[in-house]
Amino acid sequence: MLKVNPFVPSLSMFNKIPFSLLYRRGFRRAFRIFEAGHCNSFAKLVSISNVNVNFFAVDKTRNLSAVATAKKSGLNASSSSRTNEMTNKAKKKARMESPEFLLKIKLDMCSKHGKLEEALRLYDESISNGVSLKLHHYNMLLYLCAREASGDGSQLNELKELGLKRGFEIFQKMVGDEVSPNETTFTSMARLAVASEDPDMAFELVKQMKSLGIPPRLRSYGPALLGFCEKGNAEKAYEVDAHMFESGVTPEEPELSALLKVSINTKKADKVYEMLQRFRASVRQVSESTLQVVEDWFKSKDAASVGAEKWDVKQIKEAVIGGGGGWHGLGWLGSGRWRVVRTEMTENGVCRSCGEKLVCIDIDPKETENFAAKLTELACSKEVRADFVQFQEWLQQHGPFDAVVDGANVALINSEAFNLNQLKNVVNKLQQMSPTKRSPLIILHRSRIARDPNKRKWLERWQRAGVLYATPYGSNDDCTN
Repeated sequence: MLKVNPFVPSLSMFNKIPFSLLYRRGFRRAFRIFEAGHCNSFAKLVSISNVNVNFFAVDKTRNLSAVATAKKSGLNASSSSRTNEMTNKAKKKARMESPEFLLKIKLDMCSKHGKLEEALRLYDESISNGVSLKLHHYNMLLYLCAREASGDGSQLNELKELGLKRGFEIFQKMVGDEVSPNETTFTSMARLAVASEDPDMAFELVKQMKSLGIPPRLRSYGPALLGFCEKGNAEKAYEVDAHMFESGVTPEEPELSALLKVSINTKKADKVYEMLQRFRASVRQVSESTLQVVEDWFKSKDAASVGAEKWDVKQIKEAVIGGGGGWHGLGWLGSGRWRVVRTEMTENGVCRSCGEKLVCIDIDPKETENFAAKLTELACSKEVRADFVQFQEWLQQHGPFDAVVDGANVALINSEAFNLNQLKNVVNKLQQMSPTKRSPLIILHRSRIARDPNKRKWLERWQRAGVLYATPYGSNDDCTN
């Protein structure tokens, strides 16, 4: 067995071959010999007198090679980065100079300024030149066509007819090009359908949209609903309204006003009552045009002739209380002509015409239930579920309360430090205002109670009385910090 001199470089030194040398033709041949097992060409013993010289010569070469490699690697990385940057710039420039992008910019400007004729000229020119149109191009064109066809743009009949005719042509081209439509596409087509006096087509488009998994929006239903109302087709309008409800879309004042008007015109007193109740629940304050529709109803002979002659007073009172006060929701009561006047309310809520005072109306039980369910869902998603369940159980045991006080916010109003006296004053005032003279529920984070021994006595007194709830550590809700 060959004894290896520890001061003589062995074959292990070739395990780390300088990368800069791997590309030299001569060294590649030597490296192949080394890989093939011809190690004897490197196994020649060296005399001790030459060990240090040869060893450091190789080491120096390796170090210098590593430096050269690092510099070369840095240059390559920098060069590669510049190449990529130039490539990206070139790609961006090519994209911005492409016919598709230039058409998009021009159509956006036409849409902004309502120039249908210019947009159609650009469209025809692009088709002739073989430009590939995308969804955005088609949507801009259909929007402009629908805008003119529905009368929202120019008042010229020629442009209305042009928008109507070319709109359907462009949509057919879009279908032929297999460009998938979105909600904007369907909404524009629904407007075109109503402009051609075909609300049934507009409604079918909304149904098709939903079947394709595209959620309809209020503006998607508007053309069909308003189209049926303008034609006096109340039943179809109610069908659209029901479809909106199933889709979770809530009508706003324009839609409710149209439904109210078509219900009045078709003498559907029950539907008139329903729409007025929906106005009360969701709109509250109406525009002048809607107010005129309401006035026309109460001044009409139909309004004077509808209404029950007899009713259960107890049932009415229970319905008023159950609904939160101020309304019963049981339909028209009594008959005869209504006295319709416009008046104002005093600062105390007294009508200047009849002298009656407005009552406070709570949200109805259904709204309360929905609100509580949503609040619970939100709280459980933000906080530890067990903590909120514990709070619900505590509330069942100690509630109900007439008011809730955000303890930290009240105590820190206009104060840099926690002002307990400020909190006590608010709590005492609310207790005096309460019809049951019950203290309000005070919400405070647990750390507030444990922080100051001088204030802890009052806080613990509230806690023993069952009016202070200490939220646990880790709760990040605004009212519990």
